[in-house]
Amino acid sequence: MRAVSDIARALGVATHDIGLAGLKDARAVTVQMLSLEHIDPQRIADLNIPRIKVLNVTRHRNKLKIGHLRGNKFRIRLRNVEMKRADDVRAMCDILHRRGVPNYFGQQRFGLRGDTWEIGRAVLQRDHVTAVDLMLGRPGPHDSGDVLKARQLYEAGNFEAAAKAWPYGFRDCARATRAMAKSHGKHVRAYHAIDLRLKKFFVNAYQSHLFNLVLAKRIHEFDRVLTGDLAYKHENGAVFRVEDEAAEAPRAAAFEISATGPLFGFRMTEPEGAPGEIEQKVLAEQGMTADSFRPGRDMKFQGTRRPLRFRPEGLEVEATEDRFGPYLELRFTLPSGCYATMLLREICKSSLAEGLEEE
Repeated sequence: MRAVSDIARALGVATHDIGLAGLKDARAVTVQMLSLEHIDPQRIADLNIPRIKVLNVTRHRNKLKIGHLRGNKFRIRLRNVEMKRADDVRAMCDILHRRGVPNYFGQQRFGLRGDTWEIGRAVLQRDHVTAVDLMLGRPGPHDSGDVLKARQLYEAGNFEAAAKAWPYGFRDCARATRAMAKSHGKHVRAYHAIDLRLKKFFVNAYQSHLFNLVLAKRIHEFDRVLTGDLAYKHENGAVFRVEDEAAEAPRAAAFEISATGPLFGFRMTEPEGAPGEIEQKVLAEQGMTADSFRPGRDMKFQGTRRPLRFRPEGLEVEATEDRFGPYLELRFTLPSGCYATMLLREICKSSLAEGLEEE
């Protein structure tokens, strides 16, 4: 989002005029295609923005939108590991290719503080106070420097100083804090100052959180399909209802189909039987219903289904070294929306997604 904002400002256009198919990890060297309308290609090629390099500019008839992404290629280097474990890693990769990787949303989906889903829940509940306070205040252990200072000033009610304290890259926070200052502490004014795209992002994070809760309840059978499931066909992305789990078991074992979990919305098709009961329980425990996902005319979330597992393709492991020392390099391709951190978590047996499984 910051990269898009920097490019928009340099070209003098609105951020929503820049199309993209998905978000990239901020802590990585990434390559991404963006689309811009009615801009001289040479102006784009001549951009000189810190940390951003324009590699290629071509013309196209369509604007990129979320969902247009086919997948992502990764090269990840693991350091401080025993090189003799390379064969063990390859064996684990073979298992993951056969059974799949739990398709959790990674922790980066929920922000540095891990609370974007909480803001999204507040947005759906039209709880402007909680949404704004979470975004602008409530300092915690993950806050430091100017961000911590801005949150502390906000909590103290010194909104003018807090707005000035927000560092570069937190313009939405600064804008909302200024709205608090101008309105003498009216949360609803600050809420409406938050960019609509960002509010939708928060709700998407909450949908992701609910999916993770459902997957955690099915983690011991995530590679099976059950009667009543809505199964995903990996060949073409179609979804169908499972009438007989025994009949579909061979297709699941061959990774032709997978069970799905919910990205809840007011038009999402619901599973039946045991899978449906699990999803309804998760939603009820949150005090939500399907209708909760249309909190206003400008914010409606229809919902969809997401596979409970994914298969990494072209997975290779190489033991090598550079001037920083030895490392294992993993090379693989993942479908759109799948997280490399989840693959690493299975290989490293680490806490990259701490708290996702049930006790």
